[in-house]
Amino acid sequence: MYGWIWRHLPGNAWVRALISIVLVLAIVYVLFQYVFPWAEPLLPFNDVTVDGQ
Repeated sequence: MYGWIWRHLPGNAWVRALISIVLVLAIVYVLFQYVFPWAEPLLPFNDVTVDGQ
């Protein structure tokens, strides 16, 4: 998959590397801004089973 993306990016190796970094940063931004906040209530991290008694 990564090879396919690399072959389809325009430019030489430096331009492809720069575009790849921008793509990774954009994906991380979308994950932290939209996907993780949406999924957080669905995850069981706040379901504590230990009582304080």
